[in-house]
Amino acid sequence: MAESKLSVHVVTPEEEVWTGDADMVVATAADGQLGVLPGHAPLLALLGQGPLEIQSGGTRVRAAVDGGFLHVANDRVDVLAEHATLE
Repeated sequence: MAESKLSVHVVTPEEEVWTGDADMVVATAADGQLGVLPGHAPLLALLGQGPLEIQSGGTRVRAAVDGGFLHVANDRVDVLAEHATLE
């Protein structure tokens, strides 16, 4: 059986910052950090200011995010950020 992945999309009003498949996403929500794995229940979270980490295999992509929303449904993670820059 193939291992399932998350389809991740990080966007701001100006651009698509990052898109790809991932094993896990860790984000800074307004009330603390949250982690998302494949099969996660649907979720809508208000993002705070802090790091966003996308893990795929042995690689990690980090971004600094300042506000916005994180939406999870059907193994898709959409990060709709006011500002996001890759580190």
